[in-house]
Amino acid sequence: MWKKWMTIIFISVFAFTMAACGSSGRTNGRSSGQGTEQTESGTSGLKNDREETGDETSAEILPEENEGSAGIQPEEDDGSHILIAYFSRVGNTDFPEGVDAISSASLIQKNGEIYGNTQYAASLIGQYTGGEMFLIETEEKYPADYDETDEQGGRENRERARPKLASHIQNLDDYDTIFLGFPNWYYDMPMAVYAFLEEYDFSGKRIIPFVTSGGSGFSDSISEIKKLQPGAEVEEDGFKATHSKIDDVTAEDVGDWIVDLNL
Repeated sequence: MWKKWMTIIFISVFAFTMAACGSSGRTNGRSSGQGTEQTESGTSGLKNDREETGDETSAEILPEENEGSAGIQPEEDDGSHILIAYFSRVGNTDFPEGVDAISSASLIQKNGEIYGNTQYAASLIGQYTGGEMFLIETEEKYPADYDETDEQGGRENRERARPKLASHIQNLDDYDTIFLGFPNWYYDMPMAVYAFLEEYDFSGKRIIPFVTSGGSGFSDSISEIKKLQPGAEVEEDGFKATHSKIDDVTAEDVGDWIVDLNL
């Protein structure tokens, strides 16, 4: 009997011990499983996701933030503050149909279009700066014949005439830089350019001259501009092009000059 009871007690103790171990193993298994999930997901996986997502988010958001801060960053110059005012035969002359650059001096033909020499130089400046073009236009047109225009220009110069202008700047305050172009007529600016300069006050603005000529360049024009606009900053290093070489002038030539102006 005693052996029988000992056997029963031994079996009970053994069963209880095995049950406890099984329970402990299941509990540790769950704890181990949760620990692994926390390590791979909560501690390792999600952290890596945050770091990777953070890097990816930076790659996506930073450019947008840069775009959003465009007001803080230096903006590209769109030329909106630049006016390119010029006097040219084209626009101030009613040329007959079919006129070409060969038959009439001070004209140039580019891509099938006729330009005045100064107008062409102005267009190159416009291409480079994006500035607004403004033709200094007279009410009375000049003759299509070059010799007749030359004669009229000489007479206006001798009389110090002021031709009445047909074009006028409406928004002068919008500009702080004025490119001023003209041909050299009788070692001087055309009188229409004098009329233009006397119509406005460019005080506080920068005037940058450019000229086309047979070879005389600016003559005394820059000093005349300074007299007429004493409150303006007049650039002395203006752009010069001769009639014989105007066809070879490129936007790159003009660009090289403009770069040195530090607009």
